[in-house]
This record gives sequence, C-alpha cells and structure tokens, in this order.
Amino acid sequence: MNKELQKQASRYIKVVEWSEEDGCFVGQCPELFSGGCHGADEATVYKELCSMVEEVLEDMAADGRTAPAPLAAQKFSGKFMFRPGESLHKALSIRAFREHKSLNQVCVDAIRAGVS
Repeated sequence: MNKELQKQASRYIKVVEWSEEDGCFVGQCPELFSGGCHGADEATVYKELCSMVEEVLEDMAADGRTAPAPLAAQKFSGKFMFRPGESLHKALSIRAFREHKSLNQVCVDAIRAGVS
C-alpha cells in the first residue's frame, strides 16, 4: 500500500460501535461502502475496517474510478431545507413562542439533542 493511498484512506470516517443486536463490535465506513466488518475486539475491528477502506480505494484506483470526496474535506453552508409537515411546523412554532426563541433555534436545539 503506497503512502498516498494510506493518507487518502485516513481522511474517511470510520465508525466502530458496539451492537447489542449482534453482540459484537461493528465497523463501517458509510462514505465508501455499505456493510462493514465485525468482531469481539474493538481494536481488531478498527484495524480490519482501515484495511477494508484502503482496499476499496486501491480497487477504485485500479479500475480508473474516482473515490468520493471524504466528508471531512467537504464544505458545509450550515443551511438546508427542512420540511416537517404542517402539524409539526405548528407544534414547533408554538414551542418557539412559549420559549421566547426563534423557530430556527428550537429546531436546532431539538436536532442537537437527538444527535448527541
């Protein structure tokens, strides 16, 4: 594996987390492929996942395909369209009024609480 490919592979998000359902650690790189790897040892799963990312990038390069840009390299505006539907829009607006906040701030707070 050449150094440039290893550097490129290091820029992709790799997630290893415990799965109660599977009873093991599951590793994924959602930017490059669905599925992933799994095992009983977190560090071993991470190492295997890193190897998988490098292999996928190597295969793409060998086939002349361009790998997608890593999320870490992308620019985000901080804006996106959100369509909650009429009833949720109304409920969020009432909550914003009661809390003396903007509708945007109420939505950001709710999303942040759900993501954290």
